[in-house]
Amino acid sequence: MNEPSSIDRLLSHPAVAIPAYFSVGILMLIICLYCFERVTKYECWQEIRRGNIAVAMATGGKIFGICNIFRFSIQSKDSIYESMLWAGGGFLLLLAAYLLFEFVTPVFRIDEEIGKDNRAVGLISLLLSVSLSYIIGAAVTLD
Repeated sequence: MNEPSSIDRLLSHPAVAIPAYFSVGILMLIICLYCFERVTKYECWQEIRRGNIAVAMATGGKIFGICNIFRFSIQSKDSIYESMLWAGGGFLLLLAAYLLFEFVTPVFRIDEEIGKDNRAVGLISLLLSVSLSYIIGAAVTLD
C-alpha cells in the first residue's frame, strides 16, 4: 500500500483541509466560469450588471452546478488532486450538457434568448445545471 504524501497527511486535519479545499474550489469556480463565459454569446457579467435576470439565473445555475460537482468530489474522500480531476471532468460534462441543450432546442437559440432576458429560458438553464450536477456528482463518487 502506498504511504500517504505529506500533503495528504496535512489535509487530514480539518484546520488545513477546509481552507485548502475552499481555495481550490474558488480557483476551479473561476476557471470554469471563464470557460462558460467563452462559450456563451453574451457577456455574462455585463448583462448581470445591466440587470438581466435570465443571465443571472443561468449563471447562478452554473455556479451551483460547478460547486455541487466539486462537493461530491470532495465527499468521495480522494486526495485533493483527485478531487480536482473529478471536478474538472464533471465540469466538462456540465459544459457538454449546456452545449447539447443549445443543440436540442432548434426552435430558438438559448444564448440569444437568455441575452434578451427571457426569464423562462434562464430558469430552465438554471434548473438544468443544478439537476445535472447531481447526476454528474453521483457518478463522480461511484466506487
